Amino acid sequence: SYAGFEQQPKKFINPKICLLSLELELKAEKENAEVRIEKPEDYQSIVDAEWTIIYEKLDLIVKSGAQVVLSKLPIGDLATQYFADRNIFCAGRVPEDDLKRTAKATGATIQVTVHGMTPAVLGTCGEFEERQVGNDRYNLFIKCVKAKSATIILRGGAEQFIEEADRSLNDAIMIVRRATKCRAIVAGGGAIEMELSRHLREYSRNILGKKQFIINGYAKALEVIPKCISANAGLDSTDIINKLRKAHAEGETNRWVGIN
Repeated sequence: SYAGFEQQPKKFINPKICLLSLELELKAEKENAEVRIEKPEDYQSIVDAEWTIIYEKLDLIVKSGAQVVLSKLPIGDLATQYFADRNIFCAGRVPEDDLKRTAKATGATIQVTVHGMTPAVLGTCGEFEERQVGNDRYNLFIKCVKAKSATIILRGGAEQFIEEADRSLNDAIMIVRRATKCRAIVAGGGAIEMELSRHLREYSRNILGKKQFIINGYAKALEVIPKCISANAGLDSTDIINKLRKAHAEGETNRWVGIN
């Protein structure tokens, strides 16, 4: 942590959020940079100019009314202390994906310069808080005005437990996502295959010639899926198939009957 980090406020109500993609720190000149001066006073003017530039950037951010400043690039100790003295929270080296998600949730626009900043480019949320969770610190944006997503933090005693929880949670979320996007559903557990098999058998009775055998063969092939499901579950596949045929033959109310 840079100097002044602990002095920053860690919680805001309805803050103005500024998202940046620029550095806020003093940097040494590159090794191949060359500056020629004629008198010592010229060197001091160059140093003063560097400080003037960084302070001008910081002043413009403060005047914009931002209370939370996040940047994809580093924010140095000078800027951190400067913001802390003015009750502003800042964080640098924020991953680009996180910055884009924050922009979508808060309504902020990522800025590549601090000149010409208007209130329209600042985002907001109901509550902002930096919270310690385990060994890590998280910036929580609560009650975001344009949020269409949420963050879930998984914690566990071992990496394998976290990975398993991650996979299970992802499967559950994808199922809900697919159900909300597509209102049509297909019964599982071999139910759809048994229902299609029943329809094909009934249809084949009205067909003459060898085609009837082909349709019946296709209907029988569909029963392989529930047969495999029952065999993998350690059940008697022959008995299960007979029960499913009986259930589906009794009417449309049993069209959803499958292997549980």
